[in-house]
Amino acid sequence: MALRSFVAALALHEAFVAVTGRAAPFALKWPNDVLLNGAKVAGILLESVGNGGHLSIGFGVNLTAAPGGGQVEAGALRPVSLLDETGARVTPEEFLDILAPAYDRWETQFTTFGFGPIRSAWLARAARLGETVVARTITDSYEGRFVEIDDRGALVIETARGRLAIPAGDVFFS
Repeated sequence: MALRSFVAALALHEAFVAVTGRAAPFALKWPNDVLLNGAKVAGILLESVGNGGHLSIGFGVNLTAAPGGGQVEAGALRPVSLLDETGARVTPEEFLDILAPAYDRWETQFTTFGFGPIRSAWLARAARLGETVVARTITDSYEGRFVEIDDRGALVIETARGRLAIPAGDVFFS
């Protein structure tokens, strides 16, 4: 189920590019954010629903406004809005009309071909790939060079002690 966050991130990226006509300012941050000019414009939340293994995917997108910097945790990326950063004005309904078919295309690719093509597409849009990052889990913090995401969606970093795969956590940039 967690691999769907990569599907959702690719769909969000595609929708932002469709709205603005520009891909360069957008990047994907592991595990579930979309960046615009290096700041957070969107986040994704996955939640299991009921006993049937159903998945609910939530998209938090700053279309016209963003929370103030004082409303985010220390060290977190500054939130920005699509309107303020690009001048693109789009309503939530218009954005959803672009996002829904984008998600459908990526979901179809995932269910047809597996995670491999999704992983490759996500890495092609990854923020700070090859650069030093800090990965924090509930109990630890690791600094290393962001190498890749593995076939289970774990963040792989190269630390002073070798490669480390982190299945869950958050990434902070230096």
